[in-house]
Amino acid sequence: MTSFPLKIVTPDGLQFEGQAEELIVRTIAGDIGVMAGHTDCVTPLGMGMATVVIDGEKKYAACIGGMLSVLKGNVTLIPTTFEWADEINAERAADSERRAKEIIESKNASDTEMRLAEARLKRSLIRQSVAQYRNVR
Repeated sequence: MTSFPLKIVTPDGLQFEGQAEELIVRTIAGDIGVMAGHTDCVTPLGMGMATVVIDGEKKYAACIGGMLSVLKGNVTLIPTTFEWADEINAERAADSERRAKEIIESKNASDTEMRLAEARLKRSLIRQSVAQYRNVR
């Protein structure tokens, strides 16, 4: 399979730089798959699982927010949060889910607290889902 240059950069630094055969990420309009020769595009990212095929092996990550750029064959993923499946602390994500649900179920939460708790819940569910792909290749 033909590869393309992929760079994944977050506010925390460089997560990956090298050749990849395929990238699948969630955008705000749905999933997009990128392979060598993809047309140029820029799109905002949503919240979901990213799949990256490197040397024929699939790697999975939680990918939340940011942008995807495909320009002249170069692919740059700039997510707000990007965590490889084997780096996700599933216990911490489950704790975050519990705390978010407590706020959502409380009768005293403000609208702002409710929105923040709902976003926290979505992020924790994505992380837990992706963590299940730790040893999948």
